[in-house]
Amino acid sequence: MQIASALRKPRRRWTPSNWASWKPFGIGEQRPNNFGEVLRAAVENRDNPRYAWRILRDGVCDGCALGTKGLSDWTIPGIHLCNVRLRLLRLNTMGPIAPDALADVSRLEGLRGDELRRLGRLDRPRLRRRGERGFTVITWDEALDLAAERIRAAGPERVGFYLTSRGMPNESYYAAQKAARAIGTNSIDNAARVCHSPSTFGLKEALGVAASTCSYVDWIGTDLIVFVGSNVANNQPVTTKYLHKAKKAGTKVAVVNPVREPGMERYWIPSVPESALFGTKIADRFFQLATGGDVAFLTGALKALIERDAVDRRFVEARTEGFDELAAEVRAADWEQLELAAGAPRAEIEAFAEMVAAAERAVFVWSMGVTQHAHGEDGVRALVNLALARGFVGREGCGLMPIRGHSGVQGGAEMGCYSTALPGGLAVNEENAARFSELWGFEVPTTPGRTAPEMLDAAHAGELDVLFSSGGNFLDVMPDPDRVREALARTPLRVHMDIVVSSQMLVEGEEVLLLPAMTRYEIPGGVTETTTERRVVLSPEIPGPRIAEARPEWHVLLELAARVRPELADRLTYSDTAALRREIAEAVPAYAQIAELRKGGDSFQYGGRLLCDGERFDTPSGRARFALVRPPRPAEANGRLRLATRRGKQFNSMVQERTDPLNGAQREAVLMAAYDAERLGLRDGQRVVVRSDAGRFEGFVALAPIAPGNVQVHWPEGNVLIADGVRSADAGIPDYNALVTVEAA
Repeated sequence: MQIASALRKPRRRWTPSNWASWKPFGIGEQRPNNFGEVLRAAVENRDNPRYAWRILRDGVCDGCALGTKGLSDWTIPGIHLCNVRLRLLRLNTMGPIAPDALADVSRLEGLRGDELRRLGRLDRPRLRRRGERGFTVITWDEALDLAAERIRAAGPERVGFYLTSRGMPNESYYAAQKAARAIGTNSIDNAARVCHSPSTFGLKEALGVAASTCSYVDWIGTDLIVFVGSNVANNQPVTTKYLHKAKKAGTKVAVVNPVREPGMERYWIPSVPESALFGTKIADRFFQLATGGDVAFLTGALKALIERDAVDRRFVEARTEGFDELAAEVRAADWEQLELAAGAPRAEIEAFAEMVAAAERAVFVWSMGVTQHAHGEDGVRALVNLALARGFVGREGCGLMPIRGHSGVQGGAEMGCYSTALPGGLAVNEENAARFSELWGFEVPTTPGRTAPEMLDAAHAGELDVLFSSGGNFLDVMPDPDRVREALARTPLRVHMDIVVSSQMLVEGEEVLLLPAMTRYEIPGGVTETTTERRVVLSPEIPGPRIAEARPEWHVLLELAARVRPELADRLTYSDTAALRREIAEAVPAYAQIAELRKGGDSFQYGGRLLCDGERFDTPSGRARFALVRPPRPAEANGRLRLATRRGKQFNSMVQERTDPLNGAQREAVLMAAYDAERLGLRDGQRVVVRSDAGRFEGFVALAPIAPGNVQVHWPEGNVLIADGVRSADAGIPDYNALVTVEAA
């Protein structure tokens, strides 16, 4: 893809001013051993090296939502391969689990997730009933008949479906939501609920769209990229290649985060010779704030822009609505209160505003540091407000990007795999339900279903009889794991469909079914995913070894629905994934081109490079909407520290390494400022106990460049400190933060 002429082009010559270190290959520095990861992957997959290579060469990445085609992408030339993808590779090439591995689950209790995964692929359907020591192999017909019988007996209001983003393709998401609605329920949800659901709400109400408004090419040569609550060096490491190009084009990078993340400060990119040798300085400026202080920080930045008359008046007056009301509120905001709520001094907030004001073009990127709060929607709204005030939407080199950490999750909601939305992101109501009732030939329920957290609430209360979970692990993902365990145990029938064993499968219940799933590379006819930049890409079937009885989720879910409602069988049957894509093209107008994808790597970008191109917005008025946002009053700490959960060397809840190579933190680390450690009489490496109102966590002090008054522990280990039931108002996303005390063990 050609870089737009309006954006600065990267320098071709090496740029020593951008180097992280003069030490060749960063010898002696704390950094990922990228070449070691390649060797590790080769050793792990030595039993299937050709198959592993074909997956890397021809498949669409099942890691983050960058969505490479094989070893390349659509933005810049060269090899695109990251450590996350290499670590996931073994899940696709390993052989089946030992025949008796699940016969006595007591032998597996206490094993970590990585140890359970190494047992091998789930190969056959299995059933365990209460009182039995383990699982018994059954046939597919027995499994599906049992599930169908229990669903019919329960009724649609006592059934729930959940799909994770573990390489889940669009076809499976679409089939799953259709199956659920054929059964008669809108209680179907996906992993987006616990990551970017506030982004969906905030963007939709402001712009009329619910996806990234720009593309990765817009990073390169823009004036400014702002990362808020996002650590792409850890979670989307391939993006560092774009940042390297952006830096060579003179782009400034600002990071707003409680922690000065080392990977966002500098990174060694193995596929770029200059960066592989000397590394790349990424962030030009870090702005540290308190956990949960984002709304106040961003509101303060908007206040500074207004006070400096740095608002883009032309854009605001011609293309937006609601600014005057918001501006009056922001002008009246007290600086002292904003500083207190943000956990950052006025001078820092104003310095950030100056960077934003100096930029003619900018891209705002955010992730769970913004969304996983009780005020997650307001965090997104505050970001959108700031971008709109400067006219950073609808032009090249500008945009709002909720960056996706998991392959395929963007398509989940767009396929309608959402308790509050039908395909195309249409709200669940009578009018939209009628449209799909006509398309599908059966009555679609008209009221929203239960979200994923609400399904667990219902299960805990004895109001859910069947839970079908495809991928994921509620025990690792949701707050308060003990309560989650109780909810799972109280569900009469749980169906877990996955490629490997997870700890939630081992929780005893009345009946627990395990169903072996295919990976995306095994599905006949190929499947598609939707990337962060809205590119829909076909991932082909990759020839290689197969797990004999593994089946694709899309086929199993539709067959299950057909057994529950046999009169609808003809409306729930498809010859192949191509047939599914033809129906998706009809159901979701933005995806009309999906039916034309034929071979691996074929793609289209719905909406084009830029959504809202030409500063046109898909709202009733055609104008973007400012939202009236008031920073939440921070809870009284009373000497406690503000805790947030962090990610490190993991994919979703799948921990891949006990030590984070970017900062050296182990999984039990309690990241803490030196100031707080000294105040509490603690030293680096000392064993400590962290307590919240919800639970306790044992770890050790790890001094880190974090804003004083804040601590971080790894997710999911730290979920024992997170109270259940605290969720955002609109999206219902859990709040993964707490007030804690830290004391010597």
